[in-house]
Amino acid sequence: MTDDEKIARTHEMLKAWDACDWDAVAAMFAEDGVLHSVMKEPVVGRATIDAHLQPFRENAHDVDLQVKSIGVIGGRVFVERVDVFDYAEHHGEVPVVGILSWEDGLVTEWLEYYDRATLLRGMGAA
Repeated sequence: MTDDEKIARTHEMLKAWDACDWDAVAAMFAEDGVLHSVMKEPVVGRATIDAHLQPFRENAHDVDLQVKSIGVIGGRVFVERVDVFDYAEHHGEVPVVGILSWEDGLVTEWLEYYDRATLLRGMGAA
């Protein structure tokens, strides 16, 4: 994939999150893809990632992943953003840096860096 194709696919992924289209989110991962919030254990495999999204299916709405900057470094897409969301009865905002690796139009690895306490507070879990 070219750098432009990787950035375009990343925007498609972020739009799927914004639309709360969890089936589309899961489908954009490779069969053995990895979703890794780095302060937790990685979630490995499309089916496992799909199951991991279940709480979002049930509780997340009004998701807006606001991109501040995006670019490709060393073949990976780096996205600085602020995630604004309503989860259950709570509103949250959390700054995030995501790093996505793409192959054949599918995410092979997605690393997420954010302050977990801020995320949990926004979800009403803190």
